[in-house]
Amino acid sequence: MPRAPVHFGVTLPQIKRTWAEAHDAAVELEALGFDSLWVCDHLQGVPAPQLDILEAWTLLGAVAAVTSRVELGTLVTPPGFRPAAVLAKQAATVDAVAGGRVVVGLGSGWAEREFAAYGLPFPSVPERMEALAETAVLLRRLWTEERVTFSGRWVQADDAWCQPKPPRRLPLLVGGSGERLLLRVAAEHADIWNNTSTTQGELGHKIEVLRRHCAAVGRDPDEITVSQQCNVVLAADEDTAREALAKAARLYGPEVGAGLERHGIWGTPDQVIAAIERHIALGCRHFVMELFGRDTRIPARLFATEVLPAFR
Repeated sequence: MPRAPVHFGVTLPQIKRTWAEAHDAAVELEALGFDSLWVCDHLQGVPAPQLDILEAWTLLGAVAAVTSRVELGTLVTPPGFRPAAVLAKQAATVDAVAGGRVVVGLGSGWAEREFAAYGLPFPSVPERMEALAETAVLLRRLWTEERVTFSGRWVQADDAWCQPKPPRRLPLLVGGSGERLLLRVAAEHADIWNNTSTTQGELGHKIEVLRRHCAAVGRDPDEITVSQQCNVVLAADEDTAREALAKAARLYGPEVGAGLERHGIWGTPDQVIAAIERHIALGCRHFVMELFGRDTRIPARLFATEVLPAFR
């Protein structure tokens, strides 16, 4: 029996990059055969706020207009950045431009200073999780019902309309790895759950926790696609790959870089294929990759010619 397809998404250049660079990458990554393109949703650089960064949903709208096949998503949008009803309208509009290719990625948010800089409240973790769940509910209702009134603790709508409706059922991705609250929200609301790169080495355990939450809420865990956020370091030979790995570890810092060699996806094409297979064996069928390099199109070309065919 043929196995289920494996989905390979790639993050777009967005930080310290121009729209021209993002545009050119989007066009070529689609042509190379990748399945989706992703942007982060930050309003300023984190942790360096002075860095140039293109706003997520504006950027996705522009990318939607210059691509035709790839899915487009955020990894991830914190509900507190925008009123949930406004986010529903933004996502539906980008999906209309894209012709039904948007994946709405949601997370709780974590950079408190960023929220403060933009005058946004930053409640406690349990409160942000409650807001996340309420946002998921309101989004679904606005995308499917003619008019919506909703009165939550964090999310409100009063006879709100969202027209035009998305041309397909918009998938919801919930990103994060918190076992008690975040994975519970994912079990209840997500079509896709994305494990963070910082907990990549715990993927198997996190999947088991997600399955337990699914059992508790009466959800079939097979309805949720398991996704992994990952930094991918790829080179044609092992010596070059190790040099790039050392550079990546320094740039990503101890939180991400320290686990990259042990748990990440790096090396020659054959080594990268083997690492992907290890993730698949744990139950992951969806990858959101940050390809390491100043110009991500260079490793993307090698990935497309030497790695993608192993999974097609």
